[in-house]
Amino acid sequence: MDFRKQGAEARLYVTSFLGRRCLVKERFKKLYRHADLERSLTSQRMKSEIQALVKCRQCGIATPALYYVDKKANAIYMEYLDDCITLKDHVNKLLLDDCAEPIVKIANQIGSIVAKLHDNGIIHGDLTTSNLLVRNAGSPNQELVLIDFGLTSLNSSNYAEDKGVDLYVLERAFLSTHPKTEELFASILKSYEQSCRKGSCEAIAKLEEVRLRGRKRTMVG
Repeated sequence: MDFRKQGAEARLYVTSFLGRRCLVKERFKKLYRHADLERSLTSQRMKSEIQALVKCRQCGIATPALYYVDKKANAIYMEYLDDCITLKDHVNKLLLDDCAEPIVKIANQIGSIVAKLHDNGIIHGDLTTSNLLVRNAGSPNQELVLIDFGLTSLNSSNYAEDKGVDLYVLERAFLSTHPKTEELFASILKSYEQSCRKGSCEAIAKLEEVRLRGRKRTMVG
């Protein structure tokens, strides 16, 4: 396997699976954790990640196809996406080229995909412009592909709060990566509210609460 990168929770490799190029996400052991706790956490997180991948595709959200799960190695084999660029790079290019119409289109797509996640009981947990990919960028059939479900939770008991936090993570990631794009993020929220089947008002209200808590922490710090 060809090693590509390591994150806080897993290593990524590229290999082949049944003749297809694929990405392998392998969760490594955290030696500072008690062995039983490590096994339990790894098992729970892998289960949530796999369920999220499957559920997203069932409800029409583009994600890498799941090929195989190696429970012994704590590894997930999935589709290797070689026809995509990160949303981060795509938005940067649109902003640099001052492309107003495509920027509105991508804002609408972002809001719509997050609404679909939340409508289907999925909290991503790490919504950033690096965890959204753009397939066929700039073409009529452009679509967003969501990746990295390592922090995902399903059917949360504190759902409105978790949706607000999900939106806040996206907002902080978006505005820190793409400064002076407050209006663009407002368009994302508008699309989110229009696309949600239920609960958008509660989620936006919780977003305001989380923003306030964030500002208070900044002031104290």
